[in-house]
Amino acid sequence: MKNFEERLERLEELGEAIRKPDIPLDDALKAFEEGIKLARTLEKDLEKVESRIEILMNGPEEKPEARPELGLFDDEG
Repeated sequence: MKNFEERLERLEELGEAIRKPDIPLDDALKAFEEGIKLARTLEKDLEKVESRIEILMNGPEEKPEARPELGLFDDEG
């Protein structure tokens, strides 16, 4: 399977092809169908990336190591 960037580039190519005034209707329909499939897979990929980013951003914060308070150096003065 092609990577995200290659599939996005292909989707852009299909969009340009469909906009040509001299494209036969059958070819335009095929390009449109391929474009819809690509757009859906790209959208799913983006949703996965967004989920991963959200997990990373909202994940548990690293807390400094808890140190016991022994009261050995308290100022009682």
